[in-house]
Amino acid sequence: MIFYMPGDKVDASIIVPTYREAPNLPHLFDRLFSALQKAQIDAEVIIVDDNSRDGTVEIVGDHAEQFPVKVLVRTGERGLSSAVLAGFEEAHADRLVVMDADLQHPPESVPDLIGKLDDPRCDFVIGTRYAGSGGVEDDWPFVRRVVSRVATLMAKPLVPLSDPMSGFFALRREVWQRAQSLDPIGYKIALELYVKGRCRHPVEVPIRLAARVAGETKLSLRVQIRYIRHLWRLYRFRFPRGTIVVIVLTVALALAVVWRLWAAAGR
Repeated sequence: MIFYMPGDKVDASIIVPTYREAPNLPHLFDRLFSALQKAQIDAEVIIVDDNSRDGTVEIVGDHAEQFPVKVLVRTGERGLSSAVLAGFEEAHADRLVVMDADLQHPPESVPDLIGKLDDPRCDFVIGTRYAGSGGVEDDWPFVRRVVSRVATLMAKPLVPLSDPMSGFFALRREVWQRAQSLDPIGYKIALELYVKGRCRHPVEVPIRLAARVAGETKLSLRVQIRYIRHLWRLYRFRFPRGTIVVIVLTVALALAVVWRLWAAAGR
């Protein structure tokens, strides 16, 4: 279901996967297009919705006359990673941006991510919580902080990024198209694209992760297990001869960090 078709080539295509995020969309559109207008960037927004039936289609339709937005409703396949790839297929621009709909990713930072791709050496841009002025809101639960840090450490041997868990990133179409045998599971499509796209020159943009405005988090035990399975696949792809050794060392390091975090919290 598509409501908008651009007449001319746009500067960027912004992919936003959604599931029951309808209350956040009006705020997202207002903030995002305000930032894009100030930066003089002509972009389209593609909402890829997993059949939420929560008013997402109607909200996009209501805003389609004001903003270049469209919605693709999927009634079969589900999941964030496959939703992003479906959005890429609908995109018209050479520069692709991915962000969440829950307003934790600051829409005002989207022009920064797009602008970094002006450098022909840059092949991947990611919004990071863990570098420069980046960070998270003070009310982020301690357990969430631990899970995030451990998950980041487990992916470290795969990518030279301070925040490889981030779902806020940008890349050129050619990176996606050259990525080999994309088969993501779980929700960390950025890892899949970076590793299999064989990126070598990333740029990080510090962001402050905001608190969710509406809706509920999709992070569950099942999602975390799928993340571990995803890591296993990527390790086999990246280190076909030394996978076991790398994984053992990474897990040992992650456990050591968890121990230090819990010890510090108990003081």
